[in-house]
Amino acid sequence: MTDNTRTLTRARIATSVAFGLQGFLLAAILTQLPQYKDLFELSETLVVVAVVTVSVIAGLGSVLAEILAVRTSSKMTLRTGLAVIAVFGGATGIAPNAAMFFVFLAIYGIGLGMVDAAANMQAVSIQHAKGRFILSSFHASWSVGAIVGALFISATASLDISIRITQVIAGVVVGLMLLAFGPQLLDRSESPVADANITSTAKFTVPTRAFVLLGVAMALFYAVDFSVGNWSTLYVKDELLADAGTAALSVAAYQIAALVARLTGDYWVGKFGETTVVRIGSLIGVVGMTIVVLAQSPAVAIAGFLIVGLGVPVIAPICFSAAGRMAPPDQVDAVIARINLFNYVGTVVGGGIVGAVAAFSDLRIGFLIPLAFCAILIVLAPAFAPKRATTPVAENAA
Repeated sequence: MTDNTRTLTRARIATSVAFGLQGFLLAAILTQLPQYKDLFELSETLVVVAVVTVSVIAGLGSVLAEILAVRTSSKMTLRTGLAVIAVFGGATGIAPNAAMFFVFLAIYGIGLGMVDAAANMQAVSIQHAKGRFILSSFHASWSVGAIVGALFISATASLDISIRITQVIAGVVVGLMLLAFGPQLLDRSESPVADANITSTAKFTVPTRAFVLLGVAMALFYAVDFSVGNWSTLYVKDELLADAGTAALSVAAYQIAALVARLTGDYWVGKFGETTVVRIGSLIGVVGMTIVVLAQSPAVAIAGFLIVGLGVPVIAPICFSAAGRMAPPDQVDAVIARINLFNYVGTVVGGGIVGAVAAFSDLRIGFLIPLAFCAILIVLAPAFAPKRATTPVAENAA
């Protein structure tokens, strides 16, 4: 094994850990929302506002990530973002009142956006160096983290452990893992893509139509994903009258299925191509969301969320891969950061509009929105195979 191979292997493991830590802490926070709602006596509307605000602020974090990555490196940006979410995500557990809770949540949102963008920058750089599609495996690590986070909250709720203690522990875990794996992330000197970005002053030359179509698809996917992550627990708890432990399993079921989809995603893309995988995944999402909307019991709803997870989660890594592939080498980090902004458009829709509909009617009606988005993604599937500006990735390489 050459030194370069060992370096890429260590960087791939470290980046996978970063994806996992982000998923772990985000799931821990989202599945605690019903408990925070009761603890601080928050209204449904205020919870919606908080979720939307975090999504908007995370978009600012993604913009900040582009600036920092170009001036320093994606490695430094990712380590900084992870430190922010560890400190302030954990601090939400010790917030003395609702006002401080929202302050900590907002700062966490900035870090969340930084991690989102920088982790995908690292992943795309590693994929380009490897010469084949591997991005789905990184997002599988995110799913592993989210599963662990949801099950962690479910277990602590069943044991009647304080949500304050639980959240602080989650933040500490992220901090310790950052110290252990952060130094192994990919440096500029080890990545031709990152090296090119350091002195890039070129005009942004990615084709506008292809970029926008990918961005719309990205937004629709994250609207579906965030609707499940943010509202499934409340749906199962409030609409279908499950206890807190059972309600948290809705997120776990979705993420377990997402893990299966993403672990096999690299293979399916290599065998059938992006367009076919996205089209079939979106169709599976339509089936799953239909079951959710029609569910009359917690078990059926959880099964519906699981089916959704088998289809749509592979869309995100394909989208980041397509965006990185269409970009010239000196603009890859910038393109990844900018396409990531559509992530937060989707989370605002998934968190805000679905929640707003629920506030005026109920979450059963609200979940019709992600159902419609899955259907639209079927139509947008061809956007995931744009013409390449460079040829750093051999999509169908073994």
